[in-house]
Amino acid sequence: MKKHALRFRQVHLDFHTSGQIPGIGTRFQKGEWQKTLQEAHVDSITLFAKCHHGWHYNNTEVGHRHPGLSFDLLRAQFDACKEINVNAPIYLSAGLDDAMLAEHPEWLAIHVDLKTMTPVAQSNLDPGFHKACFNSPYVEHLCKEIQEVLRQFPNCDGIFLDIIHQAPCACEHCMKRLREKGLDPHNPDHLLQIAQEGLERYYKLTTAAVKEMDPDMPIFHNSGHVTPGKRQLLENYFSHLELESLPTGGWGYDHFALSAKYVGNLPFDFLGMTGKFHTSWGEFGGYKNPNALRYECAAMLAFGAKCSIGDQLHPCGKLDESTYRLIGRAYQEVEQKEPWCGNVHNVADIAILAKAAVEGSADREIHGDIGAGRILLEGHFLFDIIDTEMDFRKYRLIILPDDIAIPPALQKRLQEYLDQGGHLLLTGRSGLDEKGQPLFDLGAKLQGESPYKVDYMLPIPELQGTDVDSPMVMYFPSQRLVPTTGRSLGDVYDPYFNRTDHDHFCSHQHTPYRPDPSGFALGVSTPQVTYLAHPAFTIYKGWGCVPVAQYLRKVVRLALGGEPRLLCNLPSTARVNVMEQPEKARTIVHLLNANVIPRGGDKTINGVALWGNGIVIEELAPLRNTTVSFQAEKPVKSVTLEPQGAPLPFQCDEKGRVSFTVEEFTCHQMVVLHYDA
Repeated sequence: MKKHALRFRQVHLDFHTSGQIPGIGTRFQKGEWQKTLQEAHVDSITLFAKCHHGWHYNNTEVGHRHPGLSFDLLRAQFDACKEINVNAPIYLSAGLDDAMLAEHPEWLAIHVDLKTMTPVAQSNLDPGFHKACFNSPYVEHLCKEIQEVLRQFPNCDGIFLDIIHQAPCACEHCMKRLREKGLDPHNPDHLLQIAQEGLERYYKLTTAAVKEMDPDMPIFHNSGHVTPGKRQLLENYFSHLELESLPTGGWGYDHFALSAKYVGNLPFDFLGMTGKFHTSWGEFGGYKNPNALRYECAAMLAFGAKCSIGDQLHPCGKLDESTYRLIGRAYQEVEQKEPWCGNVHNVADIAILAKAAVEGSADREIHGDIGAGRILLEGHFLFDIIDTEMDFRKYRLIILPDDIAIPPALQKRLQEYLDQGGHLLLTGRSGLDEKGQPLFDLGAKLQGESPYKVDYMLPIPELQGTDVDSPMVMYFPSQRLVPTTGRSLGDVYDPYFNRTDHDHFCSHQHTPYRPDPSGFALGVSTPQVTYLAHPAFTIYKGWGCVPVAQYLRKVVRLALGGEPRLLCNLPSTARVNVMEQPEKARTIVHLLNANVIPRGGDKTINGVALWGNGIVIEELAPLRNTTVSFQAEKPVKSVTLEPQGAPLPFQCDEKGRVSFTVEEFTCHQMVVLHYDA
């Protein structure tokens, strides 16, 4: 599929509007719309043809125009954008469509809980959208809607299709497919198979519908997360990627960076998608602090993405002035930084091999991967997230976190990587076979999993945290590890017993450790492999213990076998990333800092459900005297602060390591290393 080049400053303009609301679009004024977008520095805006309620905002003969709309609102918005050179991709809800499902209830998905094997019906007494089944004729109907939009707007800048998900379903269409294939509707694997076939059916039919109208039309299918390893799916059906990642809406502030670390290795232009909302989508009257949007957009640039900010249009059709002042403050800065942020690629010493890519999982919350990513972000390591098809030879170190089952073909590739001088960091059950024995030479023997649900560890002095030299609690069991030719990284201390019943408990939480080591090691290191006996990254993701983080950062340094490409004195709350811009013969070091603070986040208050995680950015405190050294691959002729254009003094040693100090920056600073072309 032809790849699509994105603009830097996009708005994703939600418009999910109940049919009970009158006066749709009555306050739309072309001149005001244009002025608002221009003053907010917006250069692309996604407009709605059809929303989750199932209502259309264009003149339609295929679907149902909103009953409160008396004119072609999409046409008015679209033409207003084109007059001022603002791109206009068009949105259609694909998975949710209340109006059409009310007319065709036989197209409604009937979700099956695979744990209980019972259908889960959605009550019409409850507010909420309804999901269409992709094994039903709904998909053919959706294709007609897509083609109608493309006939009306052949010069649109892409089709955005939303809520692309197919759960196990017991509707009449899925049941018919099960029977035709001789499958058992009471078998969870068979239900999953039919669900996957429905999803593939959706992708094939909708993409073909777009390409039949215009082979070069950009298309994006949104499911809220880009799963590592789905390369064939992406290459067949996507022209670009949009990483939905609203930090305050449940995704958190690390999700985008870790997603970008993966998709930056794929042949797509991509953007990050945050929101202007205090919480998440659909929040009228909820406003993020402008400093938060400034930081979130800066992070998108730092990790190689273009920018998109989600908004929701009021039913009257008037853009909210407060919202676009917020957006404008962020996008004014983005516009100034664009020259250093296009056609870039990430610089990395380390790769995390994603569990989802190895095992085919679509889960967004893979704890070991997230914990490893956080350790590398907080430790200011330069890294990628990779799948099994990417080039391993680029990396000095590959991390397989906690519980990755390695199939034979991958084992062979990883062994070839080791034979060529690479190094693996394995933790927990990663790198072990079904019997718990190592697939690679660890320089140690394994004797199964510890019988203790919680144990303790004391690393060797060089791996200990700053202030702790006593055994630290580890909240999941370790593998019983006995070093042979490998170097022990410290000792495991067993508790006196498991906390199980009235006779076997001590104090409020854990049974204390025995005063002497267990005889088993917490880890082992050889010239090729470093192995940790605990699922340490999952433990860090779950508990966030600072001494554990300090230990893991030191383990990563040990496994690298030498100095990282980049060294700095940034605090763990700050972020750093490095991008190469080969066409301009320069390297861009991105320094980021924000104070992310929890304020709220309870599930309910007085019976009112809360959506979001209650984290905010209010003030942006400056960081002073930030020192950085970077191993450049070519001689550096000058260093500048951008977009200020100010020269920055630097030193370069005989090995080409460039060192400099940024006296002060707030939120985001680009430091550019210039080479001879």
